[in-house]
Amino acid sequence: MNDFAEYPVPFRILGMGHYLPSRVVSNRELEERMGLRRGWIEKKTGVVERRWVEPGETASDMAANAAAEALREAGIGIEDVSLILNASGTFQRVIPDSAALFQRKLGSRATGIPCMSVHTTCLSFLTAIEVASALLARQSYRNILVLTAEIASYGLDFTSPESASLFGDAAVAAVFSRPRADETGQVHAYRMETYGEGADLTTINLGTERYPYAPGSDPSHALFSMDGKKIYRFAQKRSKGFFDRMFTDFASELENIDLVIPHQSTMLGIMSLKRMGFDMNRVVIILPDYGNCVAASIPLTLYHAIRSGRLHRGDRFLMLGTGAGLSLAAALLTY
Repeated sequence: MNDFAEYPVPFRILGMGHYLPSRVVSNRELEERMGLRRGWIEKKTGVVERRWVEPGETASDMAANAAAEALREAGIGIEDVSLILNASGTFQRVIPDSAALFQRKLGSRATGIPCMSVHTTCLSFLTAIEVASALLARQSYRNILVLTAEIASYGLDFTSPESASLFGDAAVAAVFSRPRADETGQVHAYRMETYGEGADLTTINLGTERYPYAPGSDPSHALFSMDGKKIYRFAQKRSKGFFDRMFTDFASELENIDLVIPHQSTMLGIMSLKRMGFDMNRVVIILPDYGNCVAASIPLTLYHAIRSGRLHRGDRFLMLGTGAGLSLAAALLTY
């Protein structure tokens, strides 16, 4: 929560880029693999197809491709970046931090640029905006490159069809800076709440709690586990209060929202926005084409909104979603 934060904060998205693996995985392929009847996946999740990496393709490869597009649009070189911020829910290695691996892939001109990560699973891009906007406001950095590169396909449990069929791989990059006097761009509001009692509903158990060589260790500890029904009920229970508090704190700023950019969790989750009073004509939905891309989901949706012409400079948009924890977050910006 941000009870003492001062908004709005000057904040401009200079450029965005994305990368999608070339391999398209259809529902039919997965339904045959998991012995499901035709049409089961789309009915359960809303996903029609998703992208998965080929063997040997790394998160660093994906991040570098997305970064190249973002830097071109921003009109700057990597040497003009003063901070590289990793905002991914998955990681290429346990150590070192993925941001350092991303920097190495960006080439020698990136050497020396400080690197760090923010990690709030599917909400990591929103957290990165909160962190970056504060750092830019105090002029600690000039241009911040945020990289979100997700490879969810390696950790799927194919004995759990609903979660195994839901996720896709993707990478998104964004360059953040302070706007000039003649430019638009602000963060009007940000709120996040976490309810740790929901931590076991979405988890990968591998870690110091259950490490590979521990007595009784099982390879399944490295696989993603999700109780979709309980997560949905838990999130719905908490969402109303969360948005009531968000709307109370930032009522004037939340008026006249041009576009809503939600986390592409499941179609059921996205459509629940209608019950909360959101105009579904203003909600951007890309879930059928890409699946749930973890932390890349929200920025990939934002990227599509910009590239498709649905979001223009000066427009006000709301990004929101849930993440493992269980956490809820929303951010209101002017593009």
